[in-house]
Amino acid sequence: MATPLSTPGPTLGVVGGGQLGRMLAEAAGPLGVELVVLDPTPDCPAAPVCRDQIVGEFDDADAVRELAERADFLTFEIELADPDLLDRVREETGVPVHPSPDTLRTIQDKLVQKDALAEVGVPVPEYRAVDDADELRDALDELGTPAMVKAREGGYDGRGNAPIESPDDAEAVLDEIGGAAMVEAFVDYERELSVIGVKGDDEVATFPAGENVHREEILRETIVPARADEAVRQRAHEVATDVLELMDGRGVYGIELFQGPDDEILVNEIAPRPHNSGHWTIEGAVASQFEQHVRAVTGRPLGSTAQRSPTVMTNLLGDVEETQPAQLRGVDEVLGTPRAGLHWYGKRDVRPLRKMGHVTLTGDDGSSGTSDEGASVDDLLARARELRDAATFVDES
Repeated sequence: MATPLSTPGPTLGVVGGGQLGRMLAEAAGPLGVELVVLDPTPDCPAAPVCRDQIVGEFDDADAVRELAERADFLTFEIELADPDLLDRVREETGVPVHPSPDTLRTIQDKLVQKDALAEVGVPVPEYRAVDDADELRDALDELGTPAMVKAREGGYDGRGNAPIESPDDAEAVLDEIGGAAMVEAFVDYERELSVIGVKGDDEVATFPAGENVHREEILRETIVPARADEAVRQRAHEVATDVLELMDGRGVYGIELFQGPDDEILVNEIAPRPHNSGHWTIEGAVASQFEQHVRAVTGRPLGSTAQRSPTVMTNLLGDVEETQPAQLRGVDEVLGTPRAGLHWYGKRDVRPLRKMGHVTLTGDDGSSGTSDEGASVDDLLARARELRDAATFVDES
């Protein structure tokens, strides 16, 4: 017979203490779950809102072992966690790790990730492994140009990705990638979508599909519901559910998708953790992706993934030309706007295009006088952009 759950609950150890760790801690508190985070940056963004921080590198065996000794469950908020080390610590301490280190190992290598998806029939863009310029040119003969060359490991927020327009650029692009690579066929997509999925002990759930707007390979906005036909959103849900079945271990998964030609849904990439495109759920859903992750990895029942109202999330990125101390100006309009939420990530320095926070704007659940849900979302998006653009890190005094 399972031990009845109680509150206060367990301690959750998190490898990584950035903005995702910060928002995990904010969501864990009301559940009676305390967080201890491991991060190499002293006084990391999560530190002010969690129980404690262990200062150490993500692959520091002693630090990860200490984290496990102080926690009842382990998870991670960054793919730079070491799956082999997490496996060893799990075996040594008996502390469960979710999602599974095997899942992290699969996702860390984009080629291995794509192979795993393709093997079970999950739709993905055509792709090839490339070890040198000759192989890249051969692959482009099959896939055509333009195409996208991706570092197999370590890419994040556009880093490690490089478009290629001609086989003549093969050497230069691989030099830019700087390591093992793969190439994907260009997808002439209608829009980029994402589904935040969550796996519990014996249940799987998904949030409504969101539409993502990227520029310079960095997520700028997420619009929910996505401005796509219901059939497209349903297909995105079905593909995301197939992805979740492949993943091993409890927790939240960010599943990035393309709505391609003829409304085909293709999986772009997967994150085995809460995802930037799921930040809208804090105000826009019954239980946020962060609450769901805490619930899932600690073995608690999942909350509702139902959407409360149309919602737009827009990132606050560094608009400076060089690194400087972070002070966000012009937040008055955000704070004075009904249904707007400001989220500050607690980073001490701002640099160009660094994610520093986000603004969420929610609608009124269809009762605003407009019968067109799409138009209502468009209005929200326009207003959210105004709020974002009013805020700046540039001192104009």
